[in-house]
Amino acid sequence: MSSQDVTGPEMRPLRLRDVTIPHRVWMSPMAQYSAGADGKPTDWHLVHYGARAIGGVGLLMVEATAVGPWHRATSADLGIWNEEQAAAHRRLTSFIAEHGAVPAIQLLAAGRKGSHQAPWNGEGQNGPVSVADGGWETIGPSAIPFGGLHVPREADHADIDEVVEAFARAARMSHLAGYEAVEIHAAHGYIVHQFLSPLSNHRTDEYGGSLQNRMRLPLRVARAVREAFPAGKPVFVRITATDWVDGGISVDEAATFAKELAAVGIDLLDISSGGVVRDRAARAPVRDGVHAEFTDTLRKASGLAVAPVGPIGDLSQARELMADGRADAVLMGRALLRDPYLALRNRPGDKVAWPSQYHRAL
Repeated sequence: MSSQDVTGPEMRPLRLRDVTIPHRVWMSPMAQYSAGADGKPTDWHLVHYGARAIGGVGLLMVEATAVGPWHRATSADLGIWNEEQAAAHRRLTSFIAEHGAVPAIQLLAAGRKGSHQAPWNGEGQNGPVSVADGGWETIGPSAIPFGGLHVPREADHADIDEVVEAFARAARMSHLAGYEAVEIHAAHGYIVHQFLSPLSNHRTDEYGGSLQNRMRLPLRVARAVREAFPAGKPVFVRITATDWVDGGISVDEAATFAKELAAVGIDLLDISSGGVVRDRAARAPVRDGVHAEFTDTLRKASGLAVAPVGPIGDLSQARELMADGRADAVLMGRALLRDPYLALRNRPGDKVAWPSQYHRAL
């Protein structure tokens, strides 16, 4: 019996369009806030992602990467809005692919959650950076700030069109960079989520009010990315299953959105929640695999593959979720920050999976 048979369903390959992912333990995008002023990856990114690729993940999702300079969360965000950045990303994608993982990237437009400090500086993600200090004007669906951050300018129709085109351009640059999958970040309170949620979207035009209106920008973005990215490569969406607050996005609304995403041609839902308002009650409960509680509902509504993100702390949880049919893959973040070789530890009898340089340790 092979080591894959021994280790369970999480080690089966998964094919999405023309891309075959060798197994179903994936690295979740975890922002490093370590890019240069030009938004290009640095040596830190090569070492950080390189270690996890060597460590055996099936798909490696590079952190939230801005689709434009004014769509960043911080001035240290990665960017993918021009060809020079795309060329710099090739250093990552080449190394990741060379070591057996599928390179993927998450695309970000921060909206009202932009122009803040890195988490470890000052007030961190609740610390605004002024234009005079190198920050930028932010936009949102409505002029409602997130916590202590800047009051955003309400986006007009030209701004909305620019957001859509920025995502499309970033998808084209991602292909040029060598990424085999892209993910639209539609969760955690960033601009796509801001338009979806009635907590942050108080508009009275065709982009606000009813769920159909609030989905208008997110679906335009999804359609634009799907059309801009090669047909043989998959597009994921990190979806918000619930805002955890009365009056916010409900699971039923998320299911409707998921169905519409399937119609656009999205391939997989990366399931998360919360983050649209700065309220402790609006955070996901701290319990193992909390987002797997929504997979059945969203899969049944959409027919799409589903992959919950944390907290999934170890491989036994990942195995259980897939053995029970609750997930097609799992995205692990903090656990892989702690241990870049976590996925390889799932194959104790498979010496070939480990780099030959490390065999003397086995």
